[in-house]
Amino acid sequence: MSDVIDMNEQRKQQGDWKKYTRGGIGLVVILLLIGLVLNNLFIVKEGEYKVIRQFGEVVNVVQEPGLNFKIPFIQTVSTLPKYQMVLDVPQAEINTRDKKRMLVDNYAIWKIVDAKSMISNARTVIGAETRMEEFIYSILRSELGSLNYDEIINDEKSSRGSLNDRVTEMVNELLEKNNYGIVVTDVRMKRTDLPTENEESVYRRMISERESKAQEYLSMGDAEKNRITAQTDREVKETLAKAKADAEVIRGQGEAEAARVYNESFSKDPAFYNLYRTLESYKVTIDGETVIMLPADSPYARLLMGYTQ
Repeated sequence: MSDVIDMNEQRKQQGDWKKYTRGGIGLVVILLLIGLVLNNLFIVKEGEYKVIRQFGEVVNVVQEPGLNFKIPFIQTVSTLPKYQMVLDVPQAEINTRDKKRMLVDNYAIWKIVDAKSMISNARTVIGAETRMEEFIYSILRSELGSLNYDEIINDEKSSRGSLNDRVTEMVNELLEKNNYGIVVTDVRMKRTDLPTENEESVYRRMISERESKAQEYLSMGDAEKNRITAQTDREVKETLAKAKADAEVIRGQGEAEAARVYNESFSKDPAFYNLYRTLESYKVTIDGETVIMLPADSPYARLLMGYTQ
């Protein structure tokens, strides 16, 4: 009887073990399925492209933000930037139209507009930047080669304002023609320098030009000074001549008035007038050392001796 009970207990334990084993396997399978689903879900964020490849070939590009799913084991997902990027173009040496060498340092702002075309023709972001560098250098060399050195560096004669726009437009034409799927927003020159061996000669030429300009300004100043001085001298002479003429007129009027007064006074009392004129003449003719010899009947002698008749 005890043997029968032991066999039943053993069979019961075996049944429970099989039940638990099937449950565990089912749970593992469910977890594996959940992990598989989660592993093949991907999120597309703002400012990025998600590129889906199947056996290495691009089959889809997702650019709208949201949750997406890829086929397990067959498809892979990579990311490309959708926002604008800055490409710092390496410094390059350019020859100008007047055979001057210069170093040009510039940058470009660009973005991917067609991820599939970019991957097909440029492969990677680095490949796209390499192609842009080549196009920018080629166009800058052509454009700056048609300008003289002073037209590039001289702010008064600079053509760089429109040059940047022309370079941007021409680079985009080449990118579109080759279907690279990228657009350059702007190309700008940060700096233009001279090779070290050319700097000294250019500095000397610049100093010479500035000295020449300074001398020109000094000559213009001297000429203006001489013109103003001559004009002032002429105005002074004209003023003095007018003043002198006015003085002569006033003096003549005064002398005429004085003569009229003298004549009027003389006509009223001739004797007094003669006496006044005689006394006035004494101021001129007589001083402390004067010796006068007069006839006894002279008017001077008569007046000195007190004779009035």
